[in-house]
Amino acid sequence: MSANSPEATPDSPAVPAPVVVAIDGPSGTGKSSTSKAVAARLALRYLDTGAQYRALTWWMLSNDVDVSAPERIAEAAGRPAIVSGTDPKAPAISADGADASGPIRTQEVTAAVSAVSAVPQVRTRITELQRSIAAEAAAEGVGIVVEGRDIGSAVLPDADLKVFLTASPEARAARRSGELSGANAAGLAATQEALARRDRADSTRKASPLKRADDAVEIDTTELTLEQVVECVVTLVEQAAARRAGQGAAVR
Repeated sequence: MSANSPEATPDSPAVPAPVVVAIDGPSGTGKSSTSKAVAARLALRYLDTGAQYRALTWWMLSNDVDVSAPERIAEAAGRPAIVSGTDPKAPAISADGADASGPIRTQEVTAAVSAVSAVPQVRTRITELQRSIAAEAAAEGVGIVVEGRDIGSAVLPDADLKVFLTASPEARAARRSGELSGANAAGLAATQEALARRDRADSTRKASPLKRADDAVEIDTTELTLEQVVECVVTLVEQAAARRAGQGAAVR
């Protein structure tokens, strides 16, 4: 389920046709910041799919579901109502009516989300939710930017545009820790190792592993500012929207 859509303004002109944009990549590549900025700039909706998995994980932890037992996770996967806000300027997430925006960023949730998201029943449930939100945005003529780890490769293989963001391990660790200058070496090393563990878990799971779709545009953000990445993706989205608009005109 989704709520809250962005409105087009003179400062953020909508693209000429509703487009579905998939932005994938591992943590620390600028995926969330880029996705929200692009969606806001072009008056598109925005969906943080990672927040959905985190919200489900938080709900399970809060309701004493044993997240070390895949069978218990599978049994509980369909129980809570997960609602995602799709306004890029005010993204929100709730589980069974409770605001989960803050709780899903705790270390406890971060430590458990890979195990929960690896369970096939969880991925099936959340994938269906993601597809319904994207389809709604397209049907209503708005378009959407969907960010995650398997959007272009598994969730929305027919997306109008697929982007895969990468960055060096050092840059990712610095961004993740929020210490872009004067960072503590030990702290950055620990963050880098944690990211590497998450990458291994996400890329080796059997259900929808983290990987770049064959037709995705790969952007290395290591040496780029956020503004530069956003400009690059905005251009790609505008091109995809123009192609879609042209296809629509040809059909008519």
